[in-house]
Amino acid sequence: MNLRETVTSSVVVADGAMGTVLYEAGYDLCFEELNLSKPNEVVSIHQAYLNAGATVIQTNTYAANAHKLARYGLQEDMKAINEAAVKLAKQAVQTSEKKQAFVVGTVGGIQGFQFEQMDRNDCVESLNQQVDVLLKADVDGLLFETFYDFFEIKELVIATRKKTDLPIIANVSLGDISVLKGGIPLSQALTELYEAGADVTGLNCRMGPYHMLRSIEELELPYDIPLACYPNASLPGYRDGRFVYASNTDYFTSMSERFINEGVHVIGGCCGTTPAHIEAIKQAASGRSPVTRNIRKHAKQTELVPPSETKQSIKDVVEQKQTIIVELDPPKKLNIDKFIEGAKALKAAGIDALTLADNSLASPRVDNQTLAMIVKEEVGLQSLVHLTCRDRNLIGLQSHLMGLDLAGLSDLLLITGDPSKIGDFPGATSVYDVSSTKLLPLIKQMNEGISFSGKTLGKKTTFTTAAAFNPNVKHLDKAVKRLEKKIEAGADYFLTQPIFDESQFKQIYEATKHLNVPIFVGIMPLTSSRNAEFLHNEVPGISLSDETRARMARAGEDVAKAEQEGLAIAKSLAREAATYFNGIYLITPFLRYHLTVELATYLRKQTTAPLHKERELQ
Repeated sequence: MNLRETVTSSVVVADGAMGTVLYEAGYDLCFEELNLSKPNEVVSIHQAYLNAGATVIQTNTYAANAHKLARYGLQEDMKAINEAAVKLAKQAVQTSEKKQAFVVGTVGGIQGFQFEQMDRNDCVESLNQQVDVLLKADVDGLLFETFYDFFEIKELVIATRKKTDLPIIANVSLGDISVLKGGIPLSQALTELYEAGADVTGLNCRMGPYHMLRSIEELELPYDIPLACYPNASLPGYRDGRFVYASNTDYFTSMSERFINEGVHVIGGCCGTTPAHIEAIKQAASGRSPVTRNIRKHAKQTELVPPSETKQSIKDVVEQKQTIIVELDPPKKLNIDKFIEGAKALKAAGIDALTLADNSLASPRVDNQTLAMIVKEEVGLQSLVHLTCRDRNLIGLQSHLMGLDLAGLSDLLLITGDPSKIGDFPGATSVYDVSSTKLLPLIKQMNEGISFSGKTLGKKTTFTTAAAFNPNVKHLDKAVKRLEKKIEAGADYFLTQPIFDESQFKQIYEATKHLNVPIFVGIMPLTSSRNAEFLHNEVPGISLSDETRARMARAGEDVAKAEQEGLAIAKSLAREAATYFNGIYLITPFLRYHLTVELATYLRKQTTAPLHKERELQ
């Protein structure tokens, strides 16, 4: 029988991990390059899997596309690496105890689960180039594995099926049990891959046998699709700086029997598996025939609890009237009396919301979520809670967001965050699993009731997301292009860095008037000449005009006089800003809330609505 007949009509034992076996042998760079520099090592691993009972082995080409090889400067060697891999796998078959086995060319996904924002078409093109080399090298079939991005694997299957009639095994990797990244149900993904031309569809990597089995048990497929399953040996542990996996071969035998009972045709192993695991799979598969799965035309839909009745968001307010929000930094000490006094005074001055920074300038402060809840209860004021990507990994970010939703804090400002080395703990780690732009679509996904991993949250969140805009740059058009990308990613409105030049407001308006999103322009009263010089010379993204710096210098060292001069400048700026923008964002310096109270009171007494009505709601 050929490979297609074999994998569709019988239970087939495939091989196990290549990368983690090489890793345990001491190799820790580009495993695919070893096809050229250490061919005997690669052949010996293939032979070990064949001798353990595998009848399908995959080439050592998981990351042998030009995109991933470029990390090592090996993109020009893509063709040679893939050709050598096929040659070595075939050599292993010919020199092993079992001289009858199939060689499949392996192609691994490019976009992982770290939410990279790559050009998907470029990724598919890079993978297609690798497929072309493997086909010319005369493989028996193709194995697409570890694809987190469904678009990537589906487009690759479609393109490959147009080129060849060779069998295709298409394996996705899950975000959570039964779902892919983005919330795509596994049943839907496997069905679409089968309809696109894959002969066998299934799962590999990220999960061990237990979670993969649960996902397969939950499948509701409209066809009796031949399934593949390549689980990891276990959940990974971490010891002495290295990832380790459980040695559990007896467990693999029993779990493989259950896979077969669920209609799995091809069983192999992924990370952490060894020839001993494949021998265990062989024990379960010996003499077994594939089991026909029940056909279900309509998969059941997960019901989402509707979100609770929500208050008006800050975006809703600014689209209706001139809106003032004020940043009041959480204190660095545990006494918050002055902060609460300031919040109450600002509310009395008529502001619409507080904005609460998240450890600004990488210095620890009272948690802004806790403060927002206190402000909500004690002051009755809405808060715009800043969320920085610096201090939390993806686990912490999702957990924090779930807590914010439960607390009814749905207005967020997403920022990437200043690097930790500029703050009070320069040795602390900056996480940056995602940037603010990459976090935006994940939050919009939560608004659809889907977690970062793709699993249902059971309820839709109701977040409205603001993003930062720095117009204090030489090339404003480039800054606006970044805004457009953030809007595409899911930003609902923007807050600018503080502006200290009145002529900028018209420039910003003209540069952004085509964008159908509100913009809050930042106004910050200066407190002294030293303050002005520090902001101008040392704080990224802030620029003061020569005239402003000169005015503050003339105010001298008298604190009251300097504050009054700073307020006069800020009032003039705010008055000009209000002729162009509905949103005014006042930034309180050093918790001197009396300054922003005076500014807010001044603005509330102004009757001027924006001259440019099209900015209000296009």
